[in-house]
Amino acid sequence: MPAYLKSAAKPPVTAPRLVEMKAAGEKIVVLTAYDAGFAAQCEAAGVDVVLVGDSLGNVVQGRESTLPVTLDDMVYHTAAVKRGLATPLLIADLPFMTYLDVDTALRSSARLVAEGGAAMVKLEGADYVLDAIHALDRRQVPVCAHLGLTPQSVHKFGGYRVQGKTRSAAERLLADAHAVEDAGASLLVLECVPAALAKAITAALRIPTIGIGAGVACDGQVLVLYDMLGITPGKRPKFSKNFLAGRGSVAAAIAAYAADVRNGAFPGPEHSF
Repeated sequence: MPAYLKSAAKPPVTAPRLVEMKAAGEKIVVLTAYDAGFAAQCEAAGVDVVLVGDSLGNVVQGRESTLPVTLDDMVYHTAAVKRGLATPLLIADLPFMTYLDVDTALRSSARLVAEGGAAMVKLEGADYVLDAIHALDRRQVPVCAHLGLTPQSVHKFGGYRVQGKTRSAAERLLADAHAVEDAGASLLVLECVPAALAKAITAALRIPTIGIGAGVACDGQVLVLYDMLGITPGKRPKFSKNFLAGRGSVAAAIAAYAADVRNGAFPGPEHSF
């Protein structure tokens, strides 16, 4: 850790602290980062959780999806981000097919924690994934689940589409949310689901929910850093907002994002489904 970060006055954010924040009604601010420099900007702005997402495949590597991202990629970027942080909880994505069974999930997670410095790992879906969540939880590795639009399932979905729009799909998502919580997940990302459904899931769970395109009622929000700064090439996702516009620095943009999440100004109806 850089010397200038070692004297940080705030205690580190932990998985139990996130549960306390949910109980107290404190919004959780989450942002992605992929290197030490941007991680330090998140630290300075008071971001609660930093996610090293496999979205790096899109915004850093210029790929069409997250699927080509390797475990080596994730370990490298997680370790880089760790060097820029002192306080935020660090989560790292398990990339495509690195948790296809329990043994593979345990080996992959061990690398992200031991080599990368992650405090929590994230994986997508429910079903067979529940065994991996349970196994990791039993071995004291905190897990963040991810439901709704799961980018690693892009081919099955036929694109990046809102999930849970029909009654049966909504009931299945709620059941999956309970299932990942019961398996031992400490946190749940809900991506591109109707705001009313995300609100119901959030109210039904003990663990915190983090929304991205899931409405303001989630316990916290996450955006891809490059989307939030308006520097992702092409069309910006509906659920995102350019916080750099009209502001003079990256630091000011991240601070504005954090403030808007905490006071409920973001996301607005225009960012929800």
